[in-house]
Amino acid sequence: MGLVTLDLAYSRLLGELGNMSVVKRTDTCAQSTATEEAVDGRTRDRIIELLLQRGALTASEVAGELGLTTTGIRRHLDVLESEGLVAEQSVESGRRGRPARRYGLTDTGREHFPHTYDDLALSALRQLAAIGGRESVRVFADSQVAGLESRCRTAMDGAGTDPMARAEALARALSSEGYAASAETLASGGQLCQRHCPVAHVAAEFPELCAAETEVIGRLVGSHVQRLATIARGDGVCTTHVPNAMTSSTSLANTSKRHSPIALSTSSRSSSPSHTTITARTKITHPDRMRRIEPKK
Repeated sequence: MGLVTLDLAYSRLLGELGNMSVVKRTDTCAQSTATEEAVDGRTRDRIIELLLQRGALTASEVAGELGLTTTGIRRHLDVLESEGLVAEQSVESGRRGRPARRYGLTDTGREHFPHTYDDLALSALRQLAAIGGRESVRVFADSQVAGLESRCRTAMDGAGTDPMARAEALARALSSEGYAASAETLASGGQLCQRHCPVAHVAAEFPELCAAETEVIGRLVGSHVQRLATIARGDGVCTTHVPNAMTSSTSLANTSKRHSPIALSTSSRSSSPSHTTITARTKITHPDRMRRIEPKK
């Protein structure tokens, strides 16, 4: 009986040890799964941030930037696409075959990043417009970007006078403000690209905010600029054309010529209305359209 009891006790002990081993392995598996999910989450956050900064990219481009495998990145992109955070964009590559598959952020994906304004700001601006009209909204927009202009101007100190050099310095300054900006040089000048807009939701209804920001960009780069696209209008990137130094100088010269009157004959000048302006270009290109105004008798 003593041996039987001892065997039973030993068997029971082995069973309990086995159960403990199973529990331990189960806990280890749970911890491993939680760790993998945390790592996956951080990787997807990095992908979202990269797409915000760089715009639409292919899976291989994302993999190269993050130092991961293309296969792994495709798996993460599939998950992000299923969650509505990224969307596939077909871009012509200029080569034969299927176009490159690029992935860009959706509006939902951009929501992962902080927005300065919300529904409260929209309500406030609607009330302001109702009381003071759209002009009051414009004044408010100018006051809002004044601080941004001051900070960027300080950050751009020493950038020189070349519009593109200043655009590159401005891009760095705007990125520090959360705009995820970059500057790209083109044959006709360049482009300032902003891949995040803190006021996109409000600017969609009140474009005065975009207009005020565009004026700030022009003053900071020292040139007349043109807004080509905005996130507020549904574009993927806020894009501003910045002319190069030569184009900018020519534009200013032409503007000066257009507003510089030339002298006519004494009789014409004495009888012509004071608001009449004839440019040099008009005199040379259309001499037949100029008529002599005889003095009144």
